[in-house]
Amino acid sequence: MIDKTFVVGFFIFATVIIGFLFVLFGQITVRKLRKNPKTKDALGLEFVSGWGIINVAQTLSFPRSWSIKLEQSAIGSMYANYELLYENTSKLDRFLGVLFYWPFMIVGLSGALLVLLNFLGLFDG
Repeated sequence: MIDKTFVVGFFIFATVIIGFLFVLFGQITVRKLRKNPKTKDALGLEFVSGWGIINVAQTLSFPRSWSIKLEQSAIGSMYANYELLYENTSKLDRFLGVLFYWPFMIVGLSGALLVLLNFLGLFDG
């Protein structure tokens, strides 16, 4: 049986690392894109502070076809412009986006799954 303390400790550790990557990606890549007149209006809709960082990371992490499909959907204005971001970012920027976005999604969705499993009584001992 998996110890609850270990699982919670792992998620706290992973969340701290992801928070560090969030700030790093925002300061290195998104800050540069916001200063560029060509890309400052192509970062998508920002609901709350920091959402633009996630939006840019998502666009740089998804395959090109997915990003283009999202842009062409009815809510396409919410997403960042793939072509402009790709032209104005380096390989390091794209690598940081992938390094931040996928662990962010995996840990977030896994945490939600663990809350559901705990609600269903899996961890009751």
